Amino acid sequence: MLLDGFFETFNEFGEIIKKKSRGIYQNSSLYEKKISKTFDNEFIYKPSPHLLSSIIKYQNKKYKIEEFELETVWSSEIKFKDFEKLNNFFWLFSLDLKSSKNSVKKVITNWIKSNSHFKKESWEFNMTAKRIISCLSNHQLTYDDNDKEYRSIFDHMIQKQTNHLLNEIKNSKNLENKIIGCSAIILTGLCYKIEKNYLDVGLSFLKKITSSSIDNRGFTNSRNIKQLIFFLKYFIIIKEWFKESQVEIPDHIEENIYHFGQSYAFIRQNTHTDLLFNGNNNSNTLEFDHYLRRLGYKFKNENKDCGGYIILKNKKICIAMDVGSSPNSKYTEDYQSGALSFEIISNGKKLITNCGYYNKNNQNLNEISKSSAAHSTLIIDDNSSCKFIKKKGTLILKAGLKIIQKNSICEKNYWKINAAHDGYLKKFKSIHERNIEFFPEQMKFIGNDKIIKRKNNYNLKFDIRFHLEPNIKLMKTQDNKSILIELDDEGWKFTCDNYEINIDNGLYFGNKNSYIENQNIYVSGILNDKEENIKWEIKKI
Repeated sequence: MLLDGFFETFNEFGEIIKKKSRGIYQNSSLYEKKISKTFDNEFIYKPSPHLLSSIIKYQNKKYKIEEFELETVWSSEIKFKDFEKLNNFFWLFSLDLKSSKNSVKKVITNWIKSNSHFKKESWEFNMTAKRIISCLSNHQLTYDDNDKEYRSIFDHMIQKQTNHLLNEIKNSKNLENKIIGCSAIILTGLCYKIEKNYLDVGLSFLKKITSSSIDNRGFTNSRNIKQLIFFLKYFIIIKEWFKESQVEIPDHIEENIYHFGQSYAFIRQNTHTDLLFNGNNNSNTLEFDHYLRRLGYKFKNENKDCGGYIILKNKKICIAMDVGSSPNSKYTEDYQSGALSFEIISNGKKLITNCGYYNKNNQNLNEISKSSAAHSTLIIDDNSSCKFIKKKGTLILKAGLKIIQKNSICEKNYWKINAAHDGYLKKFKSIHERNIEFFPEQMKFIGNDKIIKRKNNYNLKFDIRFHLEPNIKLMKTQDNKSILIELDDEGWKFTCDNYEINIDNGLYFGNKNSYIENQNIYVSGILNDKEENIKWEIKKI
């Protein structure tokens, strides 16, 4: 343990030295000379800004550039979040095309004067990539109809920033930032027809990144649904750039879109809701679905098992369960220990849910949302099925779990999902196996949570939680044997014989970076036998 700590400290020290050395180099004349090697190629391909509507939040009201303070916009002291928004230039998408081009030119010229040489703050990798994409996509405001001298300076700065991305992409740790960086590099290559230096290199980086971060069925190794949708959005944007610029689309772009689209259809279009597993929150993907239809993309997936999830459904009911093993620790920044947790959707409304994910600057809430207790699954002795460790301010996986069995049946009048994991084996010598059956004609779910002990471990407490959305009302019956669930105009009854059932308060993180109180049904007991079978039922009334 001490040796592990020593090596971790040593590695962190090495990273600090490396980072400082890179900072010194980036501020040197050598680096300035390196990234200033640009081409005189003309800005030929002019990308349509509407191709980015899947990632840009367009506002109904369009602003005129004259409404901003032009003289002091780059010199004002502002918060980092506002600084980031200002310097990534995505605000260009909110401008009215009738804005004065001279005013836009003035703002961009002033930015170039202030940032012509590398600056750590304004040349941050993700910020720079977005700025390139925005400036090129909004060419009607930023470039067209301007004088030759300005266009020459603009072209030079776009390529100079792209050179910086090429130099830094290997050092970027964030996978999403790398995808945005590759997109910016590829777009520069298409716009200026510089294939060998930008287009080919950008595509090569993109291929390497995706081949190491997705599984053989096109789902992200992180098992993160948001990340999957992020990948799909950017790959479609890149493909549309190729189509519009009349450049042949690389095969691996087409292949990845097909696989990402299959996974998206499975996890989102088949359920028509957001499943709160592994870093996901409630989101509005209806606009993205409209975007896909508008551009002619149709995805279909009839599989029941994909990406470590099983989803069974008919027109009225959908049940989804997390039946995937833990990812490699480098993909677990947003992973949650919710193995065998499940969600039930009845007529488009969540009957049973997980609590969602909190990812703002509050480590306590982040840690709570990563725990097994935030999911509709089993907990032994108040322990999660996985262990996390803090690394560089982020909780990543220290000890994960493996799914040791899984299967499903989906027939007209009978469904079943069965799976087991070893997350409690090392500490408690126990296996958790969950079996959920659904009888469509009776609108009844029967569950059995089995705790199989490899060694007698008496007097350990267990809890099974069933989380509900904040608007759902619960009431315990007078005989204390049932809990009634009011889901809008539907009524359901939860029962669990031989074990104590109660209603408890919790926190719901379903909406991004916010929380609200919710309620959960929990079953509790003490492990005594070598094999514990906790049977429960949820039936419509």
